Amino acid sequence: MSASELAELAEEEERRKKRAPWGVIALVLLTGLALIRNGSGEFDIGPPQPASAAAADSRLPGGTFAAAEPLPYSLPDRVRLSAINVDAPVIPVGLDMDGWVAAPPPEDPNLAGWFTGAVSPGEKGTAVVVGHVDNQQGPAVFYGLGALKKGSRVEVTRKDGKTAVFEIYGIEVFEKNNFPGDRVYGSKGHPELRVITCGGGFSQQNGYDGNVVAFARMVEVR
Repeated sequence: MSASELAELAEEEERRKKRAPWGVIALVLLTGLALIRNGSGEFDIGPPQPASAAAADSRLPGGTFAAAEPLPYSLPDRVRLSAINVDAPVIPVGLDMDGWVAAPPPEDPNLAGWFTGAVSPGEKGTAVVVGHVDNQQGPAVFYGLGALKKGSRVEVTRKDGKTAVFEIYGIEVFEKNNFPGDRVYGSKGHPELRVITCGGGFSQQNGYDGNVVAFARMVEVR
């Protein structure tokens, strides 16, 4: 094995050591105001909410599906959800000084964040992409997330030039005080993606009381 390959393996091992345990991330989402704390909720018509028929069900006919082979680590570059007209750059986000999942800057409504404590989109495991539902000026990048349907596609373009294509198999809203961290984040043994924004009810005091979560699995690499 060459020196460069050894260096890459060492770098990947270091990244894995830095990944937060899912129990910690579940706690982050349970701590109160919002994953995206700057959702304003000030508009006459709120963001669409998932229909009950869109609840996640990983079971497919025959109990199997054609999973795409996992990809190596690579930073995500853009996320596209054509069904809701999303085409946004992706920046890395971690945990802020208060222990929250750091959202992208709210001033830019068309910006998503990849949580660096998880795998990169396309790797084996569950990748996490977050974004605002709105800001003080109006709807933001994932305002329409709750309107997605099963079968919709999410494309994540990566810095290595590959595009990981995910198919949504569920879209749900969860109360922040009863967030099912293991169910949302647990690894399925193949590449999966969660796209998350604020949702549910809204109050001026506490912001949005839930999170909209899109469950998706990788089905293609381009």
